[in-house]
Amino acid sequence: MSALMTTLVSGIVLGSLYALMASGLSLVWTTLGVFNFAHGALMMIAAFVAWTVAEPAGLGLWAGLLCGVGAAAFLGIVIEYLLVRPFYGRPNMLLITVMTTLAAMIIIEKSAQILWGPRLKQLPRLIDGDVSIFGAVISRHEALIVLIAPAVLVALWLFATRTATGRSLRAVGQNQDAAALLGINVPLTFALAFGLGAALAGLTGVLLGGIRFITPSLGVEPLVKAMIVVIFGGLGSLGATVGAAFVIGIAEAFLVLVIGLYWTPFMLFLGLIIVLIFRPNGLFGRA
Repeated sequence: MSALMTTLVSGIVLGSLYALMASGLSLVWTTLGVFNFAHGALMMIAAFVAWTVAEPAGLGLWAGLLCGVGAAAFLGIVIEYLLVRPFYGRPNMLLITVMTTLAAMIIIEKSAQILWGPRLKQLPRLIDGDVSIFGAVISRHEALIVLIAPAVLVALWLFATRTATGRSLRAVGQNQDAAALLGINVPLTFALAFGLGAALAGLTGVLLGGIRFITPSLGVEPLVKAMIVVIFGGLGSLGATVGAAFVIGIAEAFLVLVIGLYWTPFMLFLGLIIVLIFRPNGLFGRA
């Protein structure tokens, strides 16, 4: 029973991280209709910047968190401006942006390897110590992740539904031409979507940096999981993305327990294929 509870709690922690990561990816897709393949690299950059500010600079972890998230958001806006915006309106825009954002991912990863070197790094935890939840012992840092993720996602939902800027994001995602006729600055809205998505990736990277070692390839696996979550849940819905994130996180934790770490990715992709066969719009997507 203790092992099952520990696995469930671990799955909730994973789901919280996947929800943060995938919601940023979903936001960009919903607004622009493109996948940002540099999303994982932005997560990694935020972790490295946070480590640099917190450790060598000695300014503390919370300052590092703010700088890391800010650096990821800024870099996301730069990627949108240089590598995505020039191709707006082209019939093959989706394919082009796949290539340009993949190129950005490679450039960012190689640059990080040059700047920070090959040695493993790790951020200190936001809160030290452990906590017991129904007999499952996890670190307080992981417990804080479970609290931070819903709070951030609720704030994102309120921003998207209750503010004029958030409604502009949704309007542009539904119809760019009509949004422009209403006076919405479409290019600025695209940049905002990329910046917000990158900020969510950056927050995920800093939180993950207190659990795992920081390397230039830190964001590769989470990017794949985030894409599985977005497609599994259904493209274009924040609620579906969050629900799918926790389904995938809990399923992954139990699959690791039952069949081991090696076969778990295979089973996740197999499950994704099966779901898409019967529900092409995703598990929670609307037909």
